[in-house]
Amino acid sequence: MRLCLILPVIALLAFGPAVAAGDKTLRMAYDADPTSLDPHEQLASATLQLSHLVFDPLVRFRQDMTLEPRLAKSWEEIDPRTTRFHLRDDVRFHSGRKLTADDVVWTFDRLKRSPDFKALFEPFAAAKAIDETTVDLITKEPYPLVLNLATYIFPMDRAFYSGTDARGQPKDAVVKHGASFASTNVSGTGPFIVTEREQGIRLKLKRFDGYWDKSSPGNLDEIVLTPIKEPATRVAALLAGDVDFITPVPPTDLARIEKAGCCTLVTMPSPRILTFELNRERVEAFKDPRVRRAISYAINREGIANKIMRGFATAAGQLSPPGYAGHDPELAPPYDLAKAKALMKEAGYADGFSVTMMAPNNRYIGDARIAEAVAAMLAKINIKVDLQTLPKAQYWQRFDERAADIMMIGWQSDTQDSANFYEFLVMTPDAATGYGQYNAGNYSNPEVDRLTLATQTMTDAAARAAVLKKIERIVYDDAAILPLQWQHLSWASRENVNIAPVVNVIDMPYLGDLVIE
Repeated sequence: MRLCLILPVIALLAFGPAVAAGDKTLRMAYDADPTSLDPHEQLASATLQLSHLVFDPLVRFRQDMTLEPRLAKSWEEIDPRTTRFHLRDDVRFHSGRKLTADDVVWTFDRLKRSPDFKALFEPFAAAKAIDETTVDLITKEPYPLVLNLATYIFPMDRAFYSGTDARGQPKDAVVKHGASFASTNVSGTGPFIVTEREQGIRLKLKRFDGYWDKSSPGNLDEIVLTPIKEPATRVAALLAGDVDFITPVPPTDLARIEKAGCCTLVTMPSPRILTFELNRERVEAFKDPRVRRAISYAINREGIANKIMRGFATAAGQLSPPGYAGHDPELAPPYDLAKAKALMKEAGYADGFSVTMMAPNNRYIGDARIAEAVAAMLAKINIKVDLQTLPKAQYWQRFDERAADIMMIGWQSDTQDSANFYEFLVMTPDAATGYGQYNAGNYSNPEVDRLTLATQTMTDAAARAAVLKKIERIVYDDAAILPLQWQHLSWASRENVNIAPVVNVIDMPYLGDLVIE
């Protein structure tokens, strides 16, 4: 059975012992596990998915993308720069401590110093505790996306993360790709407690008996998350009944699962854009916009979407997906091989040059095959590509090192707004503010920076949309980044696992609400 929402298996031993009769245990297989338990270490979907299991946000998005209260039961605007949140008074951390406004302030301050998250909260001046259950978020100027950002505030247990660990290091330290207390220890308010973690092998969680949300329909007692890199192995495990829930489903197996009487398939479009970034500091030729445009013209995005993705992606020429304020229907995916060759000749690179390329091989659907296809297409304009693909756990460290001339990254807007793409992918990298944190091309355009920052204080929706479209046009004309496609989302489960109500377009399944029949 397939639900489309518009909004012999050798792996048996990997999934642990059999479950006792009557237990509600979800055995879930996915492509790769989160690299850390620290909710602020890496701005990535895996981090946020885990956060929804062991923490809770102030507010969260429903399936229709309206906002619903979570730890904040209500909120109101006090003045154009201040939004007041009223917290629930019945919430406890896994440690047993009661949640207070001071925990929210502590978490906010930590977000402001996280290398990955600080740019999201750069428009904010402060968080202020008014009393035990009231906290104000104060922005530097009027900011239209305060509530969107409240979905990323998952209050942490300030007492649990205070002091020093056994190594004498601060427990609240945010350490990317390194050892820290927060990367291996957790105390949140979420529906599940981490009971066992073997990186790259298994993550086990059990239901938190003291969980505040008694109205949740969720009936899981335990979750066993197992990373399975190979798509075919994930699908085989589901069909054999060795796991209950898998994601993502490879395009090649969508029809197979849809026809299987044992399983349910759920698919939906996604606003996540898959891109390549061209590092101008590593390759002199990439400083020439004619070369960047030539590369863009050489990539057959429609061909990749149709052949590699089997139509389970939408070819893209811009960052903003349809429905976003910055989306411009006129910015079609470019493809003109003759024009690409002419631009290379005009720029003095008719004979081409050699570059390195890196991409993950278990992060995005078809990521390695897409990289191989792009490398083959660039060979047609005499750009010789030395491609290396890596598992996700290794890839992100290399990405942060800017270790190749061309690097792949997918991005879903954290605010569900166009400006977030520009803030992280094309603004000039700035370690102080966090802007350009994932701009591995080191692209820098003062006009893009100026206009992007200007949108943060624009409250006139029509005027703001016009500026966002202008930025999108500049990025397109300059070939600042190479958007390839918006990838669709897919999940599949055994029929007794009711996944349809808990999955969403932001790819953060709310497993706390999942029902196994």
